[in-house]
Amino acid sequence: MNQNTILNHQEIAHKTKRIAYQIYETFVDEQEIVIAGITKNGYLFAQKIAENLQEIAPIKVLLCEVHIDKQNPTAAIQTDLSVENYKDKGLVLVDDVLNSGTTLVYGVRHFLEVPLKKFKTAVLVDRNHKKYPVKADFKGISLSTSLFEHVNVVFEKNNDHVYLS
Repeated sequence: MNQNTILNHQEIAHKTKRIAYQIYETFVDEQEIVIAGITKNGYLFAQKIAENLQEIAPIKVLLCEVHIDKQNPTAAIQTDLSVENYKDKGLVLVDDVLNSGTTLVYGVRHFLEVPLKKFKTAVLVDRNHKKYPVKADFKGISLSTSLFEHVNVVFEKNNDHVYLS
């Protein structure tokens, strides 16, 4: 299988730090914010953002994993934080790749049922193939790819990378 590296470990680190600064600028008046990552890679990316935020900002960061069945996004969504932990707070919903927007839009829908102070979205890669009207407020990179190409995000110790196959 032919692989084309889009982002290497260092580039992902830079983009993650930049997103963390953008989040801090957006939520600078908040005492506490929630970084909610969609299961698997979205959550791993959320952890990286949260680590960067804790280094650069005096804001308390709560990390939350959002369990969405990507094959059946209309199924019930679970979070590892109770609603009381994110109610009336600023929240950033994080995923690794924004492709069709299906996963992100159902994640957004889940959190819209709870009153929040501010709600934003962040992705590492925005593919520009949306079938839903959802956008990433913070993104690492935008790619215009064909529908036949697949973006793979790999988070490995000291070897994070994104490639196109």
